[in-house]
Amino acid sequence: MAHPVLTDEQKRSFHRDGFIVVKNAASDALVEAARARIRSAERGENLGSTKEMLDLVNASSVTSILNDAMGEFDPPSACQVGVLKKVQPGERYNNLGYVDRDMPYYGAELHMDGNITIASPQEVQQGSPDEIYRRHFASGPSGDLGRSAAVMGHNMTPMFQDPQMTLGLGSFTAFVFVCLNDQMQPGCGQTSLLKGGHHATEKFFRWQFESNGHLGPEGPGWPRLNYDAPNRCGMNYLPDAIHDQFTDDDSLATPDGRRWPQPVQILMQPGDACIAMYHIPHSGSRNENGSESRKNIIFRIRNKKRQPGKTLTGLSDHPDRGWKGEFLEYEDGNDPWARSKYAMCNMWDEWQGMQHIVLQEQKSQ
Repeated sequence: MAHPVLTDEQKRSFHRDGFIVVKNAASDALVEAARARIRSAERGENLGSTKEMLDLVNASSVTSILNDAMGEFDPPSACQVGVLKKVQPGERYNNLGYVDRDMPYYGAELHMDGNITIASPQEVQQGSPDEIYRRHFASGPSGDLGRSAAVMGHNMTPMFQDPQMTLGLGSFTAFVFVCLNDQMQPGCGQTSLLKGGHHATEKFFRWQFESNGHLGPEGPGWPRLNYDAPNRCGMNYLPDAIHDQFTDDDSLATPDGRRWPQPVQILMQPGDACIAMYHIPHSGSRNENGSESRKNIIFRIRNKKRQPGKTLTGLSDHPDRGWKGEFLEYEDGNDPWARSKYAMCNMWDEWQGMQHIVLQEQKSQ
């Protein structure tokens, strides 16, 4: 029996858009098993390492598709169970420092994965930018460590990946979002993706690297916090260079006049899977219109060739470090930060089965 793979036409679409929706990637039986496991979960139970969730990749066509397009990867042993209950726009400040009800596009907060998040203050912050910065990151689970690679966020992601603080983002190769409920109408909590944004992100990373070798937030052109946000302490999840490239006069704005990039809401049915580039800016969105809670099971996959000696779980957005920020041991000559910076600046290097498509697309430009 042949294993499912993407066609060249699908690969061209993936190269252009940064994502592809694979219909019926997981069978009805796999979907129902995962849904039943969610229904039977006890309060507070973590389902991320249960067989029913992991089978959505390990026992589905996702594995053969990724093996063909990307290459070898560790079968996931953990994942993010993304359940979003029905809600209406609220009054709280979101992580961008804006009131939730004021945000367009169902509250999407476009961001890059691997970025530290500290819970947004719910009062307008006072003091100088330096004072706000220090106070904000001291409010996280690590306490007041100042500006340091030891600082961890509420999302369990380090402030910097490397001790020298030259890499402000964790990285991997691919997202997989497996859908477990009907998300064919907008406003059902869908994953939102900035179509084509992966090309802009790679270009920006290359510019940062050529400037001074520092990538991500606190590198060139990417301040960590937005002190002009309504609460004066918003996370700058995207640099202005990317934000501005995807806004125009038709973009929706918040009351302060700031316009926001419009992402594509990924419309899927149970069993569909969206495979996306690590580089693509993305977000969850508000589940205003769904008939039930939104259920997307999220995997973060990295091509095995970047670090053949490390086994990854499929959950972490900072796999060069331990889940709790531990510094891992690497053999002599293996600089994990250099390898990750290279992958961030050369996004197709880890997509071994895409090379002929990448070459064709580059020649046609």
